[in-house]
Amino acid sequence: MAKKTGSGGTPATVALTRAGIGYTLHPYQHDPRAESYGLEAAEALGVEPKQVFKTLMASLDGKLVVGIVPVTGQLDLKALARALGGSKAQMAEVTAAERATGYVAGGISPVGQKRPHPTVLDESAMTYETVYVSGGRRGLDIELAPTDLIKITDATTAPIAK
Repeated sequence: MAKKTGSGGTPATVALTRAGIGYTLHPYQHDPRAESYGLEAAEALGVEPKQVFKTLMASLDGKLVVGIVPVTGQLDLKALARALGGSKAQMAEVTAAERATGYVAGGISPVGQKRPHPTVLDESAMTYETVYVSGGRRGLDIELAPTDLIKITDATTAPIAK
């Protein structure tokens, strides 16, 4: 996998480059009318949808956390709370997620957020050599090894998808 650098980067690509982590950028033509941005990405990139992961922000006991799950599933909020040792999780307000990450909804990357948040990657990611996550804007995905995603986000893995 080639390391990509150059102008027009996003905070995610800048963070990966600074960390020396190899990745491949996959831009695609985004349709704002798409029902599921993640499934749209999988189709546009010609990859198995279970290999494409979405980044979801939740509020766990009043603090923002990140759950990364396949685009084919949903985030299990109870499992996320268990994985992080909390009691109650709920989906974060869109404006709070955007403000905390520096990204717009539908393009929130788990990498290069304004400040780090406790992060859990669904354990299914470990069955793939590489996974795809948002590159920090709609119409841009990053392909990288799940172990590198864990390293750069300081994530733990757990069964958090349903």
